Amino acid sequence: MPRAIDGTKRKNRRIKILKLAKGFTGRRGTNYKAAKEAVTHALVHAYVSRRDRKGDMRSLWIIRINAAVRAKGLTYSRFVEGLTKAGIAINRKALSNMAIEDATAFKAVVDVAKKYIYGGII
Repeated sequence: MPRAIDGTKRKNRRIKILKLAKGFTGRRGTNYKAAKEAVTHALVHAYVSRRDRKGDMRSLWIIRINAAVRAKGLTYSRFVEGLTKAGIAINRKALSNMAIEDATAFKAVVDVAKKYIYGGII
């Protein structure tokens, strides 16, 4: 009986890699050897970037809160200090959305934070 050289398992494995490499430039999208390396690197970067995105989003929320709070006459760090002293536990995502979508509610939160920073003077 003749030996099966190009079995379906091998072919299917290669097709799977080439499907993942679809859209890659040049040989990296058509040549198996080049595609395998490119796909491996792409999947590693995708994995790492999914975790990095969490920190990137938090940084974006803090930047937005800082900009909104500075318009009200505070800095971000003083604002967070005021929230902590007031016992208000709102996450940064919610504060960022509030600053963008509901300015009156955000102003009320800033006023409470100011009150606790300056000991009820303002």
